[in-house]
Amino acid sequence: MNFQRIMAPRAHPDIVWQRLFAELDRDGQGLSIQIRRTIVYGIETGTLTERTRLPPSRQLASLLGVARNTVTAAYQLLIDEGFLVSRERSGIFVASGRPHSLPSLETVKTSADEWTPAFAVRPSALRQIDKPRDWFDYPYPFLFGQFDPGIFPTNNWREAIRATSSVKEINGWAGDQIDDDDPDLVEQLRVQVLPKRGIFADPGEVIVTIGSQQALSMLVQLFVGRQTAVGIENPGYPDMRNMVRLATDDTRLLSMDRHGVLPDPVFSRCDIAFLTVGHQCPTTAVMPLDRRRALLAAADRDKVILVEDDYEADLMLDGEPETPCLKSLDETGRVIYVGSFSKALAPGLRIGYIVAPRPVIDELRVLRRMLLRHPPTNNQRVLATFIALGHYRLHLQQTGAILRRRAQMIVDRLPLLLPTCRWRRDPGGKSFWIEGPAGLDSRQLVHSARERGVLIEAGDIFFDDPEAGLRTFRLGFTAIADRRIEQGLTLLGELIPGHG
Repeated sequence: MNFQRIMAPRAHPDIVWQRLFAELDRDGQGLSIQIRRTIVYGIETGTLTERTRLPPSRQLASLLGVARNTVTAAYQLLIDEGFLVSRERSGIFVASGRPHSLPSLETVKTSADEWTPAFAVRPSALRQIDKPRDWFDYPYPFLFGQFDPGIFPTNNWREAIRATSSVKEINGWAGDQIDDDDPDLVEQLRVQVLPKRGIFADPGEVIVTIGSQQALSMLVQLFVGRQTAVGIENPGYPDMRNMVRLATDDTRLLSMDRHGVLPDPVFSRCDIAFLTVGHQCPTTAVMPLDRRRALLAAADRDKVILVEDDYEADLMLDGEPETPCLKSLDETGRVIYVGSFSKALAPGLRIGYIVAPRPVIDELRVLRRMLLRHPPTNNQRVLATFIALGHYRLHLQQTGAILRRRAQMIVDRLPLLLPTCRWRRDPGGKSFWIEGPAGLDSRQLVHSARERGVLIEAGDIFFDDPEAGLRTFRLGFTAIADRRIEQGLTLLGELIPGHG
């Protein structure tokens, strides 16, 4: 918030207060909460100085276009908390003894060249995924990995929060768990989530993570040294490639065809391989069952550890076939399974998990404790309750039907609106992998489409050699409303050579 300091101790012109509360969001948090936050921020930063008089509740309500009770409730809570003080027949004022302003710090300016020699690694020097932070402001967000708030089960999630907010429940999750997870969430994973994928695990074979990203990062830290031979997919998940490149001098690009990774000599010479066999990232390829069995046999023969990133596991769309995951077929314990609730529920939830043999989990638990002790237990307990009440299963059913409908809408329109493109989306995929005509530069297409309100992802970032993916792009459909799909594709098609 950018406020100008209000210095006078008495009532102020309406325009000043309108400016102070200019950022109220009518569709955001409760207005009373926003008013309180604004006043507290103004006090703590010195914008509202000691003994500043606030407008009467009726006046401020009129200025902001809100109910008087909304302002009165905000004022009363701030009086109770000591930020404001009410003086009989005088009004409401900023309480004495509050900070006058944040200190003005003289920053020491240093250049990147001065710091660079001190860095042990340079993550910023690697090619990075670039997604607009303000994607929600665009009318046609064909982005993978974001969610449509209209699908989120708000009321059921609130019920789970309320159920975990009693004094007894808070006492249960509020303490320091050291390196343990919430036992209720582990139990729900074991009973309701993992069996759907054919995985049956003991409690000691599961660890909760802050999303699949942390799960993959911890596995790299645990297994990958400077001389470890690591196999990665190409094209593949950019952050996975970057994690591995920072950890080892021996990165190996696995051989791939339209079904995914091949169990060839390149694969067999790896110490560990990171795979997305359920829906290959980014092509959506679902690896056939016989290929999965061949990979497991080769891994067992050549002692290759397999990390299965099953990032789209839970949300199989209604009526589409499901192939058993690698972990469910593993008879020798060489597969480490990574799952997440980000794609099925909400990316901001940041809860994932690893299923692995107990010795691996024991080491990961110590490693995680050194990094952050454990993921927030309140979030774990809310999710566990959400699953236990049956809300998660219902959400998957309802969301699957919605996304299947959207996928079919895109399938029906692509031949007409993007006639010069080739595309694929294997069953259950939440995106389309599209190859444009010769000469297409998807990076330029992303820029031009964005100017027209259409967001897509350029495909070059997924390739070790960006030139190999210059004609490709990814089209997601989890974040875009049904009613915007056709117009968004129409605008996109007009930018691709050969249109019409």
